[in-house]
Amino acid sequence: MEKVLTKNIRNVCLLGHSGGGKTSLAEAMLYIAKETDRLGKIPEGNTVCDYDPEEVRRGFSLSSSLASLTWRDIRFHILDVPGYFDFEGEMRQCVRVADAAVIVVDGKAGVQVGTEQAWEAATEAGIPKAFFINRFDDGECRFHRAFGALREHFGVTVCPIQIPLIEVDKVIGFVNLIDMVVYTFESATGSYVQSEIPAEFRETCDEYHNMLLESIAQTSEELMEKFFGGEEISHDEAVEAIHEGIIHGDIVPVFCGAAVKMWGIKTFMDTIADSFPRPTARKVEHIVQADGTIGEIPVEKESTDTSLFVFKTVADPFVGKMSFFKVMSGEVKENDTLRNTRSGAAEKLGHLYLLRGKKQIAVDSMVCGDIGVTTKLSDTNTNDTLTTRTDDIRYQPITYPNPYACRAVKPCSKGDEDKISMGIARLLEEDPTIRFENNAETKQLVLYGLGETHLDVVVAKLKSRFGTAVELTAPRVAYRETIRKKVDAEGKHKKQSGGSGQYGHVKIHFAPGETDDLTFTESVFGGAVPKNFFPAVEKGLRDAMVEGGVLAGYPMVRLAADLYDGSYHEVDSNEISFKLAARLAYREGLLRADPVLLEPVVCLQVTVPDDYVGDVLGDLPRRRGRVGGIEAHPVKSGYQTVTADVPLAEMSDYVTALRAATQGRGRFDYEFARYEEVPANLTQKLVEEAKALNAQ
Repeated sequence: MEKVLTKNIRNVCLLGHSGGGKTSLAEAMLYIAKETDRLGKIPEGNTVCDYDPEEVRRGFSLSSSLASLTWRDIRFHILDVPGYFDFEGEMRQCVRVADAAVIVVDGKAGVQVGTEQAWEAATEAGIPKAFFINRFDDGECRFHRAFGALREHFGVTVCPIQIPLIEVDKVIGFVNLIDMVVYTFESATGSYVQSEIPAEFRETCDEYHNMLLESIAQTSEELMEKFFGGEEISHDEAVEAIHEGIIHGDIVPVFCGAAVKMWGIKTFMDTIADSFPRPTARKVEHIVQADGTIGEIPVEKESTDTSLFVFKTVADPFVGKMSFFKVMSGEVKENDTLRNTRSGAAEKLGHLYLLRGKKQIAVDSMVCGDIGVTTKLSDTNTNDTLTTRTDDIRYQPITYPNPYACRAVKPCSKGDEDKISMGIARLLEEDPTIRFENNAETKQLVLYGLGETHLDVVVAKLKSRFGTAVELTAPRVAYRETIRKKVDAEGKHKKQSGGSGQYGHVKIHFAPGETDDLTFTESVFGGAVPKNFFPAVEKGLRDAMVEGGVLAGYPMVRLAADLYDGSYHEVDSNEISFKLAARLAYREGLLRADPVLLEPVVCLQVTVPDDYVGDVLGDLPRRRGRVGGIEAHPVKSGYQTVTADVPLAEMSDYVTALRAATQGRGRFDYEFARYEEVPANLTQKLVEEAKALNAQ
């Protein structure tokens, strides 16, 4: 494959609400560029970008995919991003390496939650944005309503590049507002026919053309004078102004088309080639400095040093570990050796590939701005930097949302625990939004993700890739026990079986403690218990606390114990005897000390639009939550943050509930705060459940 120049690379990610047509748009672009010989369709499960068996089965994208194509000697790297909320991590990966974002909007649905989130993600990443209003061939599509909603939501920088030509409820063509010509699509020949704008549509087209010129005029004083002076802005001036406007965020172009019918796609691709930013347009890249702060480094396409940033990893069961990277500076060649600045390890790159879905296209080299894949890197993970530089440069890592949807993983076959752990470890490499732990306290394998669908997909991948079937169950909560009363207790261990026996006798004063740990003191007088046995008494109590309390067997906390009396035998007393005596006193005394259950409580922060604050406040009391405060979000206008203390046991379904209550606009985080006493009306139920579990 012929070597490409950095100035001829366009890195574009397709974002938007699930079902908007991102994958179909990528499919149309590939077909028009003659990179594929057939137009794949999602219902038929034969698209280039949705090739994973789970994606085919479910009918929507589950992970981002890369599709490289060449159009007019320009290399496009198209990143097709899932729109479903559970796969937000994939979106964050792609906006990190893309140089522009195209937000695909369903012409019938208009602005949706996914549209807003895509805009927000691209804005945070600092990359230019454009809109593509899809399905304008549908009789129910209302382009003018959708365009108006975009302008209302995102401001006057939103400007039209194409508009559909609509006769009654049927689209008969579209208008390229840059050239002010009409294109109609002839199904018989599969080609476009260019013509002049019909007189009856001239007024509407002039209105939108004026919007475009007004936006173009904002990009320079010279064009502003031309616009207000009534002078004509030439085609080349318009193209250059759109290019500059997109790069600097002064223009957010709006395209329209029908991806499935390939209407409007050529004009869209021409604009990407002519006006979308090249990789060097951003001038600088962000790096993590030695003190942990974020700094800047110039983007140097001609650098003699090569640097790559790994933004995605795939654990392919056949190919092996696949590392997706962007060339940040210089040029990388097959068999180059680069240093991983995180681990210090030298990594020899094998083959280099461009990707077109699952198809790998081998290349000898890649230049600054290229996005590609290499395989079988031994010590390189997502967010790593590989370089030939001598300093430990680290490009700013991708930050991921915290996973809070939680389920316990139960093997369908006994003895599969090791296979499950191995499979999830591989999946963790490719999906940093998964978290997995073997909870020794609840004796469960616990899986965390971004939502129910996310967890369901992980389970499906475990079965298809690693041959282990599991089921998801409700996770147990790690409760604690403590006491509320002071009591005196006595424990005597006496055993005689011929020869040396065992004898230990203690009297202990138990009381609620000041800390979660055991507070152990001794006030023995007269040597009733020799000092050398004090550590054994303390050890016996600590062991008993770990084994559990007297209510439901959960670990004991907040206990104070004072050893004040006892007795010993000169021959039969030893450390084990006093440990056992302490445990007997523990069991006997705590039953009378008004034992109670404690539950973990988290500090919850929920950020929602103003309109949904009431719904959040109404839901929290049902979860036994206590609201601590409400304040305006410091960055997001029109959003409020609600702070509350909520028992962890009430949070297992909060991901789903908050999405349903806020139409997906709500976000939350929480962290452990403390343990609090379980209400009396719930204690007996929890005790019975624990006893039934322990009896199994």
